[in-house]
Amino acid sequence: MRKHLLIALLAILLSSLGYAQNFEKGKEINATCAGCHSEAGQGGSRGEYPRLAGQQVKYLESQLKAFRARTRVNIPMYPYTQERELPDEDIKDVSAYLASIELPTKWPVFKDTDDALTRLTLTERVMIIPRVTGNLANGEAIYQKKCVTCHGKTGMGRGMFPMLVGQYTSYLMRQMEKYVAGERPHDEEGIGGLLNTLKTQDMQDILAYLTSIQEPQQ
Repeated sequence: MRKHLLIALLAILLSSLGYAQNFEKGKEINATCAGCHSEAGQGGSRGEYPRLAGQQVKYLESQLKAFRARTRVNIPMYPYTQERELPDEDIKDVSAYLASIELPTKWPVFKDTDDALTRLTLTERVMIIPRVTGNLANGEAIYQKKCVTCHGKTGMGRGMFPMLVGQYTSYLMRQMEKYVAGERPHDEEGIGGLLNTLKTQDMQDILAYLTSIQEPQQ
């Protein structure tokens, strides 16, 4: 509720400045994205596709533009992001829409009248990342020392830097491996060098820590 209020206030502010995003158009554009990232932007259940819902809007915009310019290599994304398919206005609209989605982190309470489809739909929207093994103390120490400046104390990201909490651990590990291998560019200098100072187990410990600081599950 609080997040939705902030988003509404932001939309009003942007509107007064002449930069209001079209959330309805963003929702329409997202229908194409839903084939991989799901209707509510929750991504693939095994982390083959990342969660987009609730992600930082500036980060979403920057990555879509990187796919479009092919500075971030992801062949399946190219057909959807080329200039003729996804101009800047559409990128802003779909990014704003996805950022506005707030996925529940608690299992729904069903009514006796809810049919099977309703129950399945509500369950699929729940975003609970399974805990992964690792040294939580080591993961927290590394995260708070090396990652917190960009991604925030609670892993929710800020500005151009993405939310990490609530993202699939398998996806995050693949991205870290790509940074280390130099296969994925980063907007800020030094990320590859930072990750290169870590052991594989250190990265696993960071992921374990991130799954431990999700909202309480009930």
